[in-house]
Amino acid sequence: MHQLQTTANFAPRNGLASFFCGGLNRQIEYHLFPRVCHIHYPALASIVRQTAREFGLPYLENPSFGSALRSHYRLLRRLSQPAIVAKPARLVAVHA
Repeated sequence: MHQLQTTANFAPRNGLASFFCGGLNRQIEYHLFPRVCHIHYPALASIVRQTAREFGLPYLENPSFGSALRSHYRLLRRLSQPAIVAKPARLVAVHA
């Protein structure tokens, strides 16, 4: 569950990216099956995607390297924003 919620694939259908990255563009499968050779990741991806769907879990994919960079930039920008901290509730004494 944690891997699916915190990891995203990028350019999964780009053979050149898969070749140069050694399959690391399929981060989800890499983290779930680190000892499996990357040539099997495409077959595993369809199984993992279907299983994620069955259990209501996200299966995050960016179609290209550029879209992955944009997504990462948006995440970094969102995380750099100051947190909104709620003021503690004011306690009121109730006399019986």
